[in-house]
Amino acid sequence: MHFDQFFSWISFPDPPLFDSPLEPRSTTMFNKSALLLAVTLAVSVAAGPAPSESVARGTAIPMRKRSSLTTAEGVFDHDAAIARTIITKNKHRQNLINLQKNKGIEAFNEGAEIKALVKIPIDVEARMQQRAVKRQSESLTDEEDDEEWAGTISVGTPAQKFLIDFDTGSSDLWIPSSSCTSSTCSSKSKYKATSSSTGVKKTGTFSIEYGDGSTVSGPVYTETVTVAKIVAKKQYFSPVTTLSSSFSGDPIDGILGLAFPALSNLNENPFFNTADAAGTTDANQFGFYLASSGSELYLGGTNSDLYTGDIEFNSVDSSSGFWQATGAKAKVGTKSVVTGFSTIIDSGTTLAYGPPASVKKIFAAVSGSKLFDSTNGYYSFPCATPPVISFNWGGQDWTISAENINLGQTASGSKDCVASLAAQDLGLGTDVWLLGDAFMKNQYTVFDFDQEAVGFAALA
Repeated sequence: MHFDQFFSWISFPDPPLFDSPLEPRSTTMFNKSALLLAVTLAVSVAAGPAPSESVARGTAIPMRKRSSLTTAEGVFDHDAAIARTIITKNKHRQNLINLQKNKGIEAFNEGAEIKALVKIPIDVEARMQQRAVKRQSESLTDEEDDEEWAGTISVGTPAQKFLIDFDTGSSDLWIPSSSCTSSTCSSKSKYKATSSSTGVKKTGTFSIEYGDGSTVSGPVYTETVTVAKIVAKKQYFSPVTTLSSSFSGDPIDGILGLAFPALSNLNENPFFNTADAAGTTDANQFGFYLASSGSELYLGGTNSDLYTGDIEFNSVDSSSGFWQATGAKAKVGTKSVVTGFSTIIDSGTTLAYGPPASVKKIFAAVSGSKLFDSTNGYYSFPCATPPVISFNWGGQDWTISAENINLGQTASGSKDCVASLAAQDLGLGTDVWLLGDAFMKNQYTVFDFDQEAVGFAALA
């Protein structure tokens, strides 16, 4: 769940097996291919690795920037990075639970193994809690590092406004309720059902359970939801009455998922699908531009001012619920190091992750690289010679820039820097990689529901 926010969003894990309704099986996940800045809204056309004309209509909304994992001194923020990884694991643990609930065990391969998340080591947890207290006493508007990819939406009639994280790695919308009993809700904007003429309470409940036992949960409603000019009426969502303390100090109010319905905890269409079905979008597609300034999510078309040339589209299999493109290969320089894997493109994740054995191969091909943190899978490289790591789906190479591969020095004054590609088993399968902002910031990224494809284009 975009969850991949700042360290204050912690749930508490690292990988062993867990007791859940999902039966553990072997290690290959799917048998099918399954912001303080500015958001905008958009669309295009898709097919395999092939160029396609974009649809230059749509609407835009400002989006805020995600916090940095590099300190002002240029040093890697180890604690915050670990917390982000934990958030990512929790999010996708719940996604797998939702997928199994919605689609059954047949959605998984023979022997798919679902991983649980154990609690974060006590010493790291204590350090992060100390930092969280400090953050809550500081002005968020003065702290660039407290920003994330988020934008404002409105819910209800008349409109009630919320700061939301837009997440292509989950499928539900939730915001705090005025009935929220958690102290975490005190600093959030809260939805008041009795103040809206369009809210309708439905049967059932919404619940996300984290690895540490904390939850985000609440009733189920339908409402009118508006993002810029895009309107979804009778949109299913949850005004949550319980909000995990892991959201304390974080500026966002909630999450709006942009993945496929199969991942929905509510087992209903996500916002963009509802809006498109009602004909309020110009096209069934949206595009992300993530940068140090001027970032946007563009719904109902693509913003051609932000990219050049054609968009290369690559097919995904929506049965997984993810924007998961198959047939990928990873390269170091001009050499293909790992081939034949799947990639989930996730705006709600900060870093890029690959299976440990595969990422080990990548850094074995990087001169001077070292395993910096074996527990969390972080590698380092000589700061003076950043590696050229790229991904290819049968078209051109899409490279992580020298700026975006570098998370900062391993320690103050060090000549080694930490890479934004980490080795982690996220329970998604031995051949499934997760490419978050570290990858998406390097090109314009387009998500197309009609063609069931994800596309990339060179930045303008």
